[in-house]
Amino acid sequence: MEVEEWLAGRAERMIETHCAWVFLTGDTAWKVKKPVDLGYLDFVALERRRWALDRELAFNRAAAPDIYRAVRRITREGEAFAFDGEGETVEYALEMRRFDDAAVLDHCPHALDGTLAEALGRTIARLHAKAPVTPRGGGAQMLGYTVTSNAAHLRRTGLEVEALIAATDAALAAVAPLLDERAGEGFARRCHGDLHLGNILLENGRPVLFDCIEFNDRLSEIDVLYDLAFLLMDLDFRSRRDAAVRVLGGWLDEAARTFPESLWEGLAALPLMMSVRAAVRCHVRMQAGDEASARAYLAAAMAHLSPEPPVLRAVGGLSGSGKSTFARELAPLVGPAPGAVILRSDEIRKRLWGAAPTDKLPPNAYAAGESDRVYGVMLQEAQDCLLAGRAVVLDAVFLRPEERAAAQELATHCGVPFKGVWLEAPEDVLTTRIAARSGDASDADAAVLNAQLTQDPGPLNWRRFDAREDFAALARRLSD
Repeated sequence: MEVEEWLAGRAERMIETHCAWVFLTGDTAWKVKKPVDLGYLDFVALERRRWALDRELAFNRAAAPDIYRAVRRITREGEAFAFDGEGETVEYALEMRRFDDAAVLDHCPHALDGTLAEALGRTIARLHAKAPVTPRGGGAQMLGYTVTSNAAHLRRTGLEVEALIAATDAALAAVAPLLDERAGEGFARRCHGDLHLGNILLENGRPVLFDCIEFNDRLSEIDVLYDLAFLLMDLDFRSRRDAAVRVLGGWLDEAARTFPESLWEGLAALPLMMSVRAAVRCHVRMQAGDEASARAYLAAAMAHLSPEPPVLRAVGGLSGSGKSTFARELAPLVGPAPGAVILRSDEIRKRLWGAAPTDKLPPNAYAAGESDRVYGVMLQEAQDCLLAGRAVVLDAVFLRPEERAAAQELATHCGVPFKGVWLEAPEDVLTTRIAARSGDASDADAAVLNAQLTQDPGPLNWRRFDAREDFAALARRLSD
């Protein structure tokens, strides 16, 4: 009897992948590597399988410490086998806590609402911030490794792939200096490496990342933005741009707390990174015999290399007018996939004060000088995004004429189209909305609203809309 037969006989269910078996029994999952050589991984030797499982345990504990338990020996005991027995070690198994398959986002992408999507982006950014810097990783050479590998695999699919391969090579050459600069600035780290919806679990109301790449450092010692790009591509492909822009926004705001200011400039590489991720899925699905899906990923990979041009949109209005809600409706509809970067003044203020997004700040954080600083940072980050080819939606009160003028001047300076939206509603509506808030980055209360109501906003040349309108319909009207 072979080890896998023994484990299968004990299991309620077995899951098979290209390089492993997972046996499910009770509250435990046992993972055993297959003795295969696939080129990019070699598990033929027993010690290589142990090496891979040891790394899988160590790497995944950073994000999912309560799922990954231990690497166990499987020993031969006469005609049978045992875990950690006294006989000869014939195999190794990774012991994991079993979880509900239905809670993996691949099976329930609809469960990723806006709040969870933003939390997921922040979770990923915090893991990236703590991840070991890998000076040999990242850069044009490491992304080029995947680009070259993709080309070889794509040519074996029988699909018409030469246009994609040529466009990818050109895009890589264009951003190669940027990628190399980012590697030198600490953006190359030991990342998850396989960060798609199939490797994210929703448990106890929070996202948990699992099953990172451990077998090939060239696939995991990568640029942190390339790590995120897999998830963004996956959400975009599944028509969940609404979730993707919240993931991206949460990731950027959280990453900006620890990474260099050049974080924003790196967004110029995002279209290529999303394209490369889609190309990986293309040849993988073709190998699985799913030609229709492979063709869809091929089309997506090509589309990412011809991104929509950037635009600047600004949403202003008094507290309670629904600026953030409207910005989140608008962002997925404008600019390159998966949509615009939302820069929210409330979040930027918290970041500048070193506070969590929902922490309440002291009154002096809202002094005139502090507000000038917040708007200055917001516009600088917007400029960096626009020059990197990324659309931006500004979300702030914009009560003063000079603040609105500065936003419009920024668009002119960057050579992008601009639209300013002013949301307004009766005082009682604004007051009710503010009172109903919870867990939000805004600290505005009734007193803040009353102070705003006493100020003259000056001439409003932005398009004015009733904040009680259907925001989804309004966003569609303003997205062109």
